[in-house]
Amino acid sequence: KFEFNPKVGIDNPALSLAEDTDGEGMGEPRFYLLSKGSAETFGFCLHEELGCQGHIVRQVELGGLAQRRGMQDGDRLLQVNGHFVDDMDHCRVVQKIKASGNHVLLAVLDGDSYRAAKALGRDLSQMLPADIRPRLCHIVQDRSSFGFSVSGPEGTKGTFQLSVQQGGPAERAGVPPGSWLLELNGASVRSYSQAQLTRKVCVLLTGTAEWGPGLAMSLNTLFLIQLKQSGSKVTLLVASSAVEEFYRLRGLQVTAAMADTSWLPFMARELHLVKGPAGYGFLLKEDECISGATGQFLCDVDAGLPAQQAGMKEGDRLVAVNGENIEGLDHHQTVLRIRAHDEHVTLLVIDPAGDRFYHSVGLGGTEWSGT
Repeated sequence: KFEFNPKVGIDNPALSLAEDTDGEGMGEPRFYLLSKGSAETFGFCLHEELGCQGHIVRQVELGGLAQRRGMQDGDRLLQVNGHFVDDMDHCRVVQKIKASGNHVLLAVLDGDSYRAAKALGRDLSQMLPADIRPRLCHIVQDRSSFGFSVSGPEGTKGTFQLSVQQGGPAERAGVPPGSWLLELNGASVRSYSQAQLTRKVCVLLTGTAEWGPGLAMSLNTLFLIQLKQSGSKVTLLVASSAVEEFYRLRGLQVTAAMADTSWLPFMARELHLVKGPAGYGFLLKEDECISGATGQFLCDVDAGLPAQQAGMKEGDRLVAVNGENIEGLDHHQTVLRIRAHDEHVTLLVIDPAGDRFYHSVGLGGTEWSGT
């Protein structure tokens, strides 16, 4: 039984503290885009600790990438590449970071704010923007039209906005109305002013930096011509106004590595294999990738054995083993990953056509896999 005294308040200090706490002063989530070399690490570890909630950032390497960006020991990881992970199994979160390859976008909250939010029963997902990923959209021409036009103000670099035809190819390919163009067929347009882009396309089409008499063209006309050079298909990296503003306000550069790829025509395939009496039924060979790097390829897929039954195809390139990106590993290291579990393994693979497509738009590894 608690008695209320108007001068003193409720005589239960714990209850008084909870009543007075309204979240003011609580920190906001912080966003970090970490980009590393293939031989580097992100410079931190992620822990799951007894008696503590959340995925805890620990062992922040002195002078490492994470520390240079501002991550701190004790931060709680909330989001990986736009996916909310606080309610996710710890091993799965670690796999998502590893599967990101050399680029990952993280959202973290400091430890004190995290504990306060949990004590108040806050929904942490509501502290984060709903969708912060740009989109990669592959547009197939329909009756001589791609279903969009492009415009940009004079004197401003990299500012090209798209008008999307309702029901047209661009809208069907997932391009949001009024979105901003960032890349065209894997080439960035962000460093170009309208005049520079005009000269770039002029050189592409005429071999000179000047249009001849009567050849002055609008920016949209130039893009239409460039698209025709691409054939009947084009891949755009676009960001809605809200997404573009999100990155701009935080000083982060939008890259294809963090894009939503669910609109693209090719997807990596996850194969779940359970070893049979004759093994998995495939061989692994090391060969040169489209990018020129060394990769691991699947071959000699035996009919009727687990690999074929799981959907493996001759020539598939292996991207990840049990959720861990294997790009950069040699043949022996990859085989050890596969053999780490005696009776089963999960492989992420991409077929040759998909591999060529993603290479053409500047992506590789599991950046496009949605893992």
